[in-house]
Amino acid sequence: MTKSTETSHVSTDELITLLDAAERLPGAGELRARSYGLLGAEPGTSVVDVGCGAGRAVAELAERGAEPVGVDPDERMITVARSRWPRADLRVAGAYELPLADASMTGYRADKVFHELAEPPRALAEARRVLAPGGRIVLIGQDWDTFVIDSADPALTRAIVHARADLTAGPRAARRYRNLLLDAGFEEVTVEVHTGVCTGPAMLPLLAGLAESACSADAVTREGADGWIAEQRGRAEADRLFLALPMFVAAATAPR
Repeated sequence: MTKSTETSHVSTDELITLLDAAERLPGAGELRARSYGLLGAEPGTSVVDVGCGAGRAVAELAERGAEPVGVDPDERMITVARSRWPRADLRVAGAYELPLADASMTGYRADKVFHELAEPPRALAEARRVLAPGGRIVLIGQDWDTFVIDSADPALTRAIVHARADLTAGPRAARRYRNLLLDAGFEEVTVEVHTGVCTGPAMLPLLAGLAESACSADAVTREGADGWIAEQRGRAEADRLFLALPMFVAAATAPR
C-alpha cells in the first residue's frame, strides 16, 4: 500500500483509511522497523521521510531518538498527520524540492512513493543534495505487476493487475531501485524482498480498487469487474482470500 495509491480514484480521507489498514497488516510493523535499522536511525541522527502520509513512520523514528522530518505533497494528509502527532516536524512538500538545506540529513526514507514519480532520477538527485556524505537512503515499494492474487479466473486477474499497473507513473520502479541508486551515484547498494500475505477482508478495498481502475480503463468489462470483486468478497467471507505482495527494500550510502 502507498501513500498515493489510487489517488485518482479515492479521496485523501479514504486513502488514509486504506493506509491505516495496511499498517496493521502482519509484518508491516516489522518492515518499517527494518527500514529504520537500514537507515541507522538512532539518537542524534536526522531523517527525512518523503511521502510521509499520516505520519506513523515519523513518530516511530522520533521514538528511536532520531530527529525526523516528514514531508508529503498532500496538504490534507499533513493536516491529519499533525492532528495525530502534534509534536512532529511535518511539512507540505514533494520529492523534487525538499525544504531542507544541503547535506543536512543523515537519512532519507521513501516508503511506497517512487512508483508515483514521473522522474525518479530527479528525486534521487534531491536526495543526494540533502544527504550528508555517508548518509543512508532507503526506498520501499511494491512492483505493480507482481500482485499475486488467487482467483477462479487467472486471465481476468492478470488483465486487472496489468491494467492498474499501466495507470501508474512508474509501476516497475521497485525492480529498478538498485539501478536507479547506482545511476544516481549511491554506493553500497543492497536490495531485499519481504512478501506480505493477506488472507482476510482488510485488503478488499484495495482489490476492489484494482478492478474498478481496470474497468475505468476499459481493460475489463463492467460485468467482469463486478464478478471478480464479488468473487474476492466471497473468498474473504469463506476465509479463502489470498493476496501476496512482494515489497522491495533497497538501501544505499551517499558518497563520502
